[in-house]
Amino acid sequence: MQDVTGIRDRVKTLTFDCYGTLIDWEGGLTRSLVDIFGPQSLARREELFEVYVAIEAEIERGPFQRYREVLTEVTQRIADHFDWKLTDEKRFRLAGLLPTWTPFADTNAALTRLKKRYRLGILSNTDKDLFAGTARHFPITFDFIVTAEDVGSYKPAMGHFRRMLAEHGERSTTLHVAQSQFHDGRPANALGLAFAWINRYNDLGDPDVDAHGVYPDLKSLADDLLA
Repeated sequence: MQDVTGIRDRVKTLTFDCYGTLIDWEGGLTRSLVDIFGPQSLARREELFEVYVAIEAEIERGPFQRYREVLTEVTQRIADHFDWKLTDEKRFRLAGLLPTWTPFADTNAALTRLKKRYRLGILSNTDKDLFAGTARHFPITFDFIVTAEDVGSYKPAMGHFRRMLAEHGERSTTLHVAQSQFHDGRPANALGLAFAWINRYNDLGDPDVDAHGVYPDLKSLADDLLA
């Protein structure tokens, strides 16, 4: 397994994707879709997730709209795709449920340890108010936060990373940490940022993405950085 020990001495700032890296995105989304569409969503969970990811990516490539609006449109398109009933109340519900999604079991202990040595930042495809709800689940305060709402675009577009480099961190001393090679690994590589891949689901790696470290969870990354 690759690790970050070769760059450890130069790293001063750690930036994180949030949902999927720190927050259990799959678990939270599963519970939310059951709330909206009922148990039928569990029976078709794998297909549902594939449809969700494709629809969300398509919307985010279009004209910018806040993530709250993206989630509402995703919900409507899922209902249309599967021919599932959707009330007006449920159509807007996903954004309200997002701040209830909780961290992975290892997240908070790792963040607490890392905060003692590094500046910590968030680069997330969300709105400022939605992240404010999520932030209540963390025991630390991040040094800076860059959301899609701040930059008017969604990763893998470069807006988050360019804003971070312009205002919060230096290329040579920043390590970006994320689960998604598509949303985070590719733009990090393109801008010459060190990238650590948190591969919680033992996925096959993207051969076009270079990672300075590959880890099964955040605890393992913290162990290497703080050794």
